[in-house]
Amino acid sequence: MQRMPLANDGRALRPTPHASDSVLPLSGGPLDARLPLALLEAVKAIDTPAAELDADFVHELRNKRLGLSETVLQQIRRFNDAVRSRQRIGYDEVLALARLIGRRPDADLAFREAGRRWARAIVDTVSGPRRTAATSLPSLLSRPIALGALRRLARRFMDGTLVRQGSTLLLEVRAPVSADAAPRGAGCGLYEAAFRESLLLLADADGAVDHVMCRSRGDASCQWRADWRRR
Repeated sequence: MQRMPLANDGRALRPTPHASDSVLPLSGGPLDARLPLALLEAVKAIDTPAAELDADFVHELRNKRLGLSETVLQQIRRFNDAVRSRQRIGYDEVLALARLIGRRPDADLAFREAGRRWARAIVDTVSGPRRTAATSLPSLLSRPIALGALRRLARRFMDGTLVRQGSTLLLEVRAPVSADAAPRGAGCGLYEAAFRESLLLLADADGAVDHVMCRSRGDASCQWRADWRRR
């Protein structure tokens, strides 16, 4: 049975108008649990106060900030369990979660933080020796290793395809789960940040990532182009 994100009072959130300019007909198969886990962990990190607070104030914050609610903590535990058991999460459930986060005033920050966390989690599935080879060997040897790893990650975790175009890489995702989550395509920052962080970790590249096509602008897919030359 599909599980819907819950409000702070424990009620299931129903599909309602959200912050995006329009609702896209997004659909897909079950997603790796690292994605919704990264979304909730990012919200939790953003909503956690930097300084220690009185117990009464902490209780008040938990009632007001989504990332500190007991519901979110329970879902984080559930998604962690799903990662360990290799259980995937229904696309519609992750879609509803992304749209919930997209209603936040700091949605762009939340999606980009989640993207970086997501990338670190999926890159951790690459063996240590392969990661070391991809970043430390001479380019003639390391580039094919890095490209192969990045392609596998894009296919397995992002439901995307990655192709090389000269000195750039092009990532295409036909149904990004956050494409319509926030206004002005801010939800796509999730994939952009994940792509950039993956390039940094596996190819030692820190170039700009351009969002050249976007579902929210009427394109058939979202595409990101990045320069992957080493720093």
